[in-house]
Amino acid sequence: MGKIPHLTITQCIRCGTCCRKGGPVLHKQDIRILLEGKAGHQHLMTIRKGERAYNPVSGRAEPVPRELVKIIGREQDWTCIFFDEEKSSCSIYDHRFLECSLLRCWDPSQIMTVIGKNTLCRFDLINPGDPIKEIIQTHELECPFTEVENLLSALSTGGDKSGIFKELAALVQKDSALRSYAIDELGMKKEHEFFIFGRPLAQILEDHGFTVRTHSEL
Repeated sequence: MGKIPHLTITQCIRCGTCCRKGGPVLHKQDIRILLEGKAGHQHLMTIRKGERAYNPVSGRAEPVPRELVKIIGREQDWTCIFFDEEKSSCSIYDHRFLECSLLRCWDPSQIMTVIGKNTLCRFDLINPGDPIKEIIQTHELECPFTEVENLLSALSTGGDKSGIFKELAALVQKDSALRSYAIDELGMKKEHEFFIFGRPLAQILEDHGFTVRTHSEL
């Protein structure tokens, strides 16, 4: 049999692969897109410090050293919310984010120059004096993701599983209570939850194969 010819890509062929891998992390230069109303808080999610995310430099999922804000994926997967499946194109292409404008799957050199630099955090995108800031600070103190990561590591090394699950359950309960308070008492929109608090701890634990029941569920 003859060899299958190798396809060399030198320009975008609109295959959608990059969009299906997840939305971009936002940088300072992207604030204008939000100010212009091309995207809003409902399109964003926060990756909290210590949470694992794909590192394009190392090619592995690693705990992030600082908080990041990125474009949210669809409910069923990580595909960028702005990806139009039917047209295999970006629905806001003329207003695309910095990482999207620099991404070349055949030559990653340009995007590598901005990875991890001048990135945005939640407080960059919330109005001064907004009471939700205090809830975010409380959430970070009461439910630090680094503690979740430490407990998950302890599980994998054969620690006291009963005690570890109790600690995880307490964190899940605090996480859920603060989210409910922000919605019920502060009027936070449900669709802003992933931006304000990141992914629910219960959901993250499920991704690790654990279902933690809180006292309220017993």
